[in-house]
Amino acid sequence: MTFAPGIMKGVNAAVLTPMNRDLTPDLVRMTDHCHWLLDNGCDGLGILGTSGEAQSFSTRERMEILEGLAKAGIPMSKSMPGTGAAAYVDTIELTRHAVELGAGGTLVLPPFYLKGVSDDGIFAAFDKIIEGAGSSALRIYLYHFPQMSGVPFSHDVIERLVTAFPETVVGIKDSSGDVANMLGMVERFPGFAVFPGSEAAFLEVLQAGGAGCITAVSNVGSAMAQRVHAAWTENETVDEEANNIILALRDVISRYPLWAALKAIMARHSGDADWEYIRPTLVPLDDSARAELFAAFDDIGYALPPL
Repeated sequence: MTFAPGIMKGVNAAVLTPMNRDLTPDLVRMTDHCHWLLDNGCDGLGILGTSGEAQSFSTRERMEILEGLAKAGIPMSKSMPGTGAAAYVDTIELTRHAVELGAGGTLVLPPFYLKGVSDDGIFAAFDKIIEGAGSSALRIYLYHFPQMSGVPFSHDVIERLVTAFPETVVGIKDSSGDVANMLGMVERFPGFAVFPGSEAAFLEVLQAGGAGCITAVSNVGSAMAQRVHAAWTENETVDEEANNIILALRDVISRYPLWAALKAIMARHSGDADWEYIRPTLVPLDDSARAELFAAFDDIGYALPPL
């Protein structure tokens, strides 16, 4: 599949947000984590998405996190910050701010508090968001996660958005787990960048013409995901070993609350227990779950890259 210049592609981690003991964002640890991800297989960084606990932060906090990462030298051109919010006016503010910092794209949930809304309503919200952001540099990747948002993107509303804003609405992250939905978008919208949110769909969608992946498990498995991506995009071959590893990682981590499990793994790998701090309503793993997770993770036989 050929994508227009400037479209984000490849392996992208849905980046975790480390926190201090008072549950404020730890930008030093987050900066180090982002550099580590870029050094170990990530083409891009999905900052402040679901895995980054974005909806647990205020609009001001989300903007400060991005500003801090930019000041610390994280290349914003490789970032795809989540800017969706329940109020479209907050989405406008977050999106405009991300574009001003030079973000390569923005990952945008629909306004999600009201459920059962029409395609007309979703289109109207994005019309307002794009008008309010007011930049020809804006690149929006829709965020389809109906299990969490309760507001899905139908193929019909995607077509309306792509037709009305062809230079702006350029892709989608599909975290629904519905592979048929992803494959349908790849077929119906040539050049539209479709990113699965799970390793379980990554290879199949990539082979059909998908753009890559944006996954939480890439926080720990990006090196293997990159092997899968490179083998297919460069040679149209399947790296079975790497694919089996990322599938196994996803299987093990998905047995537990995703955020807490990934933070526990990073705490062990770094030797820094503060990695496990997490904002309510999420809670860290208890000792029993943590031990079970580590045992199952170690049984995979995969070693994280050194820090």
